[in-house]
Amino acid sequence: MMTSLRPRRIACLASAWMVLAAAQPLAAFPGPIPAYPHHHDPMQLLLPDGSLQPIRSLSQWKQRRDHILGSLQQVMGRLPDRSQQVSSDVRIHETSMIGPLRRSRISFRSDMSGRVTAYLFFPAASLTTARHPAVLCLQQTNREGNLEAAGISGNLELAHALHLAGRGYVTMAADYPGFGKSTYDFNPGHGYASGTMKAIWDNIRAVDVLSNLKRVDPARIGVIGHSLGGHNAMFTAAFEPRLRVIVSSCGFTRFHKDDVPSWSGPRYMPRIRTRFGSSADRMPFDFPEIIGMLAPRPFLAIAAKRDRDFDYTGVLDSIDAARPVYGLYAASSSLQAAYPDLKHSFPSSSRSLADRFLDRHLQNDPSQ
Repeated sequence: MMTSLRPRRIACLASAWMVLAAAQPLAAFPGPIPAYPHHHDPMQLLLPDGSLQPIRSLSQWKQRRDHILGSLQQVMGRLPDRSQQVSSDVRIHETSMIGPLRRSRISFRSDMSGRVTAYLFFPAASLTTARHPAVLCLQQTNREGNLEAAGISGNLELAHALHLAGRGYVTMAADYPGFGKSTYDFNPGHGYASGTMKAIWDNIRAVDVLSNLKRVDPARIGVIGHSLGGHNAMFTAAFEPRLRVIVSSCGFTRFHKDDVPSWSGPRYMPRIRTRFGSSADRMPFDFPEIIGMLAPRPFLAIAAKRDRDFDYTGVLDSIDAARPVYGLYAASSSLQAAYPDLKHSFPSSSRSLADRFLDRHLQNDPSQ
């Protein structure tokens, strides 16, 4: 039997930074997007006369940030207009107890193209009136979709939603478009130029659902993902300021150290091929800029040294380039990276790093 969750209005955000961040523009830059000659240094501002000016202030950085937002949408397509969004119409399809945890399979409407299926976990302590931090748990490339992140099948090391619920978080694991129960066909007629933007929008609507739950503190929501989920977390957080903490495992490298054509399939960004020739030199954004856009929010990158998918030295480059942006906010300690001597994986050692990072920055005490 399907029932609907009763939505409530999101409470006033709990910190001054969140009020500021929520007010920042999330739409395309108005007018032509400035064409930067390179994207490895986010601390350069392109002026109307074509010269580059070193960024020394937050006001200059906010101009640069707007330019990056516009450049992302050149490749990913436009972020949907919030004023025209559909009701999320959340439905519960089944509920079961996993030890002390409550797990519900739900679906919600992201747009007119169909519904998003997700697993929602509540910790045992959620039976109290206290509000909990929440984490959006994003899947790796896996045809079974959210089942792995929910701990139902696949690699239990990647069962983010199940594991973090056991630590006291409300968690959600949703299908990436085209995986699991998703029947999304990537036809541009649905209004998305890329699978990446469709995934971003689905994740933003998932944050809407989490924020409206009575047992969730809307000012303490994070996101975690490995591989596909790792860069999906970063892309979503670039557009969604309510994601307060971001953890990306084995999810990215600089485009000049990557196989750029592999990003151009329908699940990703076809315009990389059709408009930018699958060339790193022609790409209008890169990961140092995306990390800069996350500032001053806490961001942890876990980049395995023996990862054959994403060269960890490109993560080193990106973190070093974005660190001055965090410095503008006096938040350098919020930008963290670890480079374990591992292959493309997320073992217990990486899990421990992520747990501590999320607990610290989302103010979670797993002993309670």
